[in-house]
Amino acid sequence: IIQSEGVDLSVGSILGCTAFATGFLFATNPGLPIVVVFIAGIVLGALFGALNGALVTQAKVPAMVITLGTLYVFRGGLNWWAGSTQDFAGDRPQAFGDLGVATIGGFPLLTLLAVIVIVIVSLYQRYARSGRDLYAIGSDRTAAAVYGIPVAKRVFMAFVVNGALVGLGGVLYASRFNSVGATTGAGMELDIVAACVVGGVAMTGGVGTAYGAAIGALLLTTMTSALTAVGVDKFWQKAVVGALILIAIVVDRVSSMRRHEALRKKGADH
Repeated sequence: IIQSEGVDLSVGSILGCTAFATGFLFATNPGLPIVVVFIAGIVLGALFGALNGALVTQAKVPAMVITLGTLYVFRGGLNWWAGSTQDFAGDRPQAFGDLGVATIGGFPLLTLLAVIVIVIVSLYQRYARSGRDLYAIGSDRTAAAVYGIPVAKRVFMAFVVNGALVGLGGVLYASRFNSVGATTGAGMELDIVAACVVGGVAMTGGVGTAYGAAIGALLLTTMTSALTAVGVDKFWQKAVVGALILIAIVVDRVSSMRRHEALRKKGADH
């Protein structure tokens, strides 16, 4: 979505909804197959993404404004649904809970799933025509439309796929942690945007990769863990992360200006 010059601020709320829905399904249907819950979480996330995408493309309002609104709408709906209820690990099948700590060849299963998703999305961005179209849309939406790219369709599908992946994340979150409730995922959207910026994804669109965002997330997680280990106060942890984001923005801006200057000189020489 950021690749196409947008942003989804409702991802934390979508994750919270799908995580709680996962716990709710297991609590009300103890014998439900695990694969059905995975499919339900992905479909629910895709529906949330489709709503965001439809509002953004039809209302022609910046994605930041739309998703800021749906952030509160989805979170409000979750608060109404969940209330003070918490779905705990004891409400789910043991096999589902084991997914959060399972390993394959010594590697955590959740890490392998994340790597698979990152590889697939990165290949899509690089080699699929619709993936490259998102870069064109992010670089210049008007020019992309003139060129014949179905801008609204591409942006809508970006939101749907994003929602589906967040839905998958919500199911895995429910597997990994002991409880899910009304506050699950709250504030996570800011961490996600920070990871993208640190990972080289330009908020102005047209630049960035899935693996870059993943590296940014890994860097921020490692840094936060290290600061916690040495006893740095959480306030200063946030300050360090904020400084890192500012540095990443400045570096991106400087490199972008240098690229434009190089292209200008090249055009002048010709």
